Amino acid sequence: MTDGSLISPAGLESLVASEPCVVIDTRAPEAYAAGHIPGAVNLHDIFTYLATSSPEGIAELRGKFAEEFGSVGLSGAETAVIYEQSMATGFGQSCRGYFLLQYLGYPKIKVLHGGYEAWEAAGLSTSTDAVAPEPKTFPVSDNGAELMMDVADMMEAIKSEGVVKLDVRDIDEWIAESSSPYGKDFCPRKGRIPGARWIEWYRMMKPTASGPMIKSKDEVLAECATVGITPETPVAIYCFKGARASNTYLALKEAGVKDVKIYFGSWNEWSRDPALPIEEGLPF
Repeated sequence: MTDGSLISPAGLESLVASEPCVVIDTRAPEAYAAGHIPGAVNLHDIFTYLATSSPEGIAELRGKFAEEFGSVGLSGAETAVIYEQSMATGFGQSCRGYFLLQYLGYPKIKVLHGGYEAWEAAGLSTSTDAVAPEPKTFPVSDNGAELMMDVADMMEAIKSEGVVKLDVRDIDEWIAESSSPYGKDFCPRKGRIPGARWIEWYRMMKPTASGPMIKSKDEVLAECATVGITPETPVAIYCFKGARASNTYLALKEAGVKDVKIYFGSWNEWSRDPALPIEEGLPF
């Protein structure tokens, strides 16, 4: 896909030359230092920050990322363009940045389709120069607040057969063999949110000569059909901390699924409250 929120390397090169942009590299600082898109700033907290959906947790998240995005120069006038190493190697971290910006109501956001791997494959220039951005005041709004689910929202979704609870974690997490990508026992409980259906996040992508890319609209909708999702189906996505969920979120939105939300606290939060219901063992 090249339309909508996904932008090709050539498209990004043209965009940067024609209008104000802030290009954000979400990779670890050492990867950024080894080579990045010229002019890109490094903001790895997009990936590492663990959020909770309590009122205090949401307030902390909003304040932190308003400050972080402002510190790299986003004022609302610039297009934010976010990238990671590739669409499949960073657990969806660029898409997590996309979702956070949408949630905070930012008006202009793109994700570099294929990430840095696609940029290099296109033969475009890279840099090792550190960038010192001019801080701006980030324009926080409530325009995207409805995209973020909390525990109470997910409990309501569990009660509704019309809402597909979509688990996009890796298979060992889905079958309750592991609690997280951080280690099998990182979280206190292993399992699934009751009634969840499963599409492993990798299935929304396919290999190309430039690295993994999000599938076409029809291909994404075909994957969705396997768990009963149509463009009209309300979908509540979760993973471990909202990164892989954000990758799937972007794929579904680009494919025209209209009502998609993320339970951003995901399994990291849900598993830590013994009062919350889970399904354990094999899902069949």
